[in-house]
Amino acid sequence: MLKIAVLVSGGGTNLQAILDAIDSGKITNAEVKIVISNNPNAYALKRAENHEIEAVCISPKQFGNREEFHKALLEKLLESKVDLVVLAGFLVAIPPAIVDAFPNKIINIHPSLIPSFCGVGYYGLHVHEAALKRGVKVTGATVHFVDKGTDTGPIILQKAVKIEPDDTPESLQRSVMEKAEWKILPKAINLIANDKITVTDGIVTVND
Repeated sequence: MLKIAVLVSGGGTNLQAILDAIDSGKITNAEVKIVISNNPNAYALKRAENHEIEAVCISPKQFGNREEFHKALLEKLLESKVDLVVLAGFLVAIPPAIVDAFPNKIINIHPSLIPSFCGVGYYGLHVHEAALKRGVKVTGATVHFVDKGTDTGPIILQKAVKIEPDDTPESLQRSVMEKAEWKILPKAINLIANDKITVTDGIVTVND
């Protein structure tokens, strides 16, 4: 049974998609062991409590510096004995020490088709604003492993979403979530939970 930690900063819609997929059997051999947020007011923590899952806030504001915050976050992940860390809208950069502790065991959902509109500064609505400003006709979402770069780890799954002429950043964000993020994040977790993924030289192979 794959034990999962979900790290999230806000409402937790991707967390809910994961929980729903586990409940419906779309994800097998996996359970969410703990939900951690850097935001004490994140609704994601309430979603975890509603599912009787441990919900913890670890905020940088609780510590004297970033190093102490990173140490506390790593200690909690190790203490929880999780096998996979899922970043589901976690607006905190993951430090090298955590990447080293969980090699190819941290995944992230990004709201674009990497390598487009990714990297430092591309998060939340900024991604969709950039896509609309550039005039691309198709965007989407990407699930990837986390390495020491920003959105540079091996790509697991991608799903395209057509941009409509009247899309705003807000409507596009919603469209990408509903049509891509909520589908490929649970699918990626299920593949990992059932040993369907291998990584060789930075390239992911899905063994269905």
